[in-house]
Amino acid sequence: MSDQVCRTDGPGISVAEVEEIVHGICFKTGPPAAVGVEVEWLLQETGQPSLPLSGERLDEACRALRALDLSSPLTVEPGGQLELSSLPAPALTDCVRAVSADLTRVRDTLATLGLSLAGLGANPWCAPRRLVHAPRYDAMEAYLDRAGPDGRGMMCASASVQVCLDAGHEEPGPLGHARRWLLAHRLGPVLVAAFANSPVHAGRLTGWRSTRQAFWAGIEPGRSAAPDLTVAPRTAWTRRVLDAPVMCVREEAGPWSVPEGLTFRDWAAGAGRRPPTRADLDYHLTTLFPPVRPRGHLELRMIDAQPGEDGWIVPFAVTTALFDDPAAAETAYRTVKPLAERYGEWPAPHNALWECAARDALTDPELHEAAVRCFTAALDALPRLGAGEEVLGAVREFIEHRVLPGRCPADDLIESFTVHGKDALR
Repeated sequence: MSDQVCRTDGPGISVAEVEEIVHGICFKTGPPAAVGVEVEWLLQETGQPSLPLSGERLDEACRALRALDLSSPLTVEPGGQLELSSLPAPALTDCVRAVSADLTRVRDTLATLGLSLAGLGANPWCAPRRLVHAPRYDAMEAYLDRAGPDGRGMMCASASVQVCLDAGHEEPGPLGHARRWLLAHRLGPVLVAAFANSPVHAGRLTGWRSTRQAFWAGIEPGRSAAPDLTVAPRTAWTRRVLDAPVMCVREEAGPWSVPEGLTFRDWAAGAGRRPPTRADLDYHLTTLFPPVRPRGHLELRMIDAQPGEDGWIVPFAVTTALFDDPAAAETAYRTVKPLAERYGEWPAPHNALWECAARDALTDPELHEAAVRCFTAALDALPRLGAGEEVLGAVREFIEHRVLPGRCPADDLIESFTVHGKDALR
């Protein structure tokens, strides 16, 4: 993510044009035919994970990694986290194979520098500290600081596994885009609970099993909460885009301005010192952080980074199976629908089910029961999606050792921290 000179001229766009553009690009419908994953990692000094990473060490790593011939783009987040974003793949196994090969090259290169990757949802050792300096991140930090410290935690101290799936058919049914949109939000708390992996941050237990999810909840709802699920998906997302506050206004030179109380709707209607362009709209879309972001496809953003070199494969495989296999999708939908309705659908200003998932994870009996049903359905479906024994074995082991006994990865970290302190965490 290099800081590039940006052009801010060009024709302005109106509210009606924004509605037309967003309505047309947010859900690209058709038979689900591609999958993808974005895997984030904390970068650490090997053998000294509690030592804060320096900017010089990050620069050294970036120079070495730029020389690699990877199949997937590799980017650097503000706190020095590394993110590998797969290209769309025609099948789950193709994506797993490509990302695994890239991660091996990345790890081998980092090892020569005495650096390694840590699969944790939040940095357990250090407070948020920004290492990447660019006008967009300067402006983002200034904007998010207005609401408190959670924005910096999200920017600089968190990591995730983001699963990318096609939007689905235009027509109704288990693989229809409206059903998949609802399923993504209703299944979200189950995924948060099962894969919670961030109970410690900056050297202390936070009271959350997914502190990363708590970071997101602490950012303003107009930017981080789901849009209104009681209306059609395209309409709901278009309204969210227009009514969300503008985080920053790009400038060709100098710092980017950080307006206060300016929605994109207001900006497109004539407020602000210059009209927004299509490029401004495209950038605005990247500053919205809901748990499910429509980018033509669906980007599920609620899963913590996972422990182990291949831990990311389980949430990727399980989520893909629950969306792309019709039988598993129907089971998942029937499982989570009553749970979501009982707690209340978005746009409730305070979504108790997501909070429960982040705090209690699988110790909550209802979330535990839902996870058992959903993971079992996913395991049954994976062979129909062509998954091999490597993937099936990983999912089977996760179910046996985590889902069935009701233990998420965070529970291991809590025990280790309680006995040995933060330096024992890996």
